[in-house]
Amino acid sequence: MIVYAVDTGGEYISLPESLRRHPEGRRSIYVNLTNRCTCACTFCLREMKEMAESSSLWLKDGEPPVETVEEELAAVPWELAGEVVFCGFGEPTMRLPELITLLKWVKENHPSVRTRLNTNGLGDLEYGRDISGDFAGGILDVCSISLNASNRERYLALTRSKFGLKSYDAMLNFAQNMKKYVPEVVLTVVDHVEGEEEIRLCQKICDERGIRLRVRPYEDK
Repeated sequence: MIVYAVDTGGEYISLPESLRRHPEGRRSIYVNLTNRCTCACTFCLREMKEMAESSSLWLKDGEPPVETVEEELAAVPWELAGEVVFCGFGEPTMRLPELITLLKWVKENHPSVRTRLNTNGLGDLEYGRDISGDFAGGILDVCSISLNASNRERYLALTRSKFGLKSYDAMLNFAQNMKKYVPEVVLTVVDHVEGEEEIRLCQKICDERGIRLRVRPYEDK
């Protein structure tokens, strides 16, 4: 699926199915751009979850062209859209130019709808430059970045980032830089992956940087 919704229990469903089950109320619209990722997190659904064919986020036909994504977005019942989230099974910034184009499309066509990016925050390392400025101009309302751990070693053990130990500091620098262009920057950890003490240390890191910490629910199925 390219454009999809998330139902109760974390089930990935198509928009028509979401509308059938819940004909009223605003919902988050998710956009899945790529299978590629710079990490291989030990707790990631990519590594753990067997998905039914009808609800799989794996893009079997390759990465969708921008025009295809725009066509699917154009068919969205926008009166029921609370936000558009660029997320999916891969890392959205792996397709940075396409991501920026689509964020602009949403804001140009539906300026009142909130936009969110869920990212591992390693785009600077992937492109060899500070990419935060690409998000200038009010195209992104929320940037949610996976903090995952309170130190480099623990972070690398969990994420198995292809960039090694330098990934942790790069992710934190990205978060700090994004505050210049995005109204809300959030760092996240996963419960049941990290214990109370580790989460406390992560909270301290966020407090020092003036960034909110969100503890994400763990999905094990």
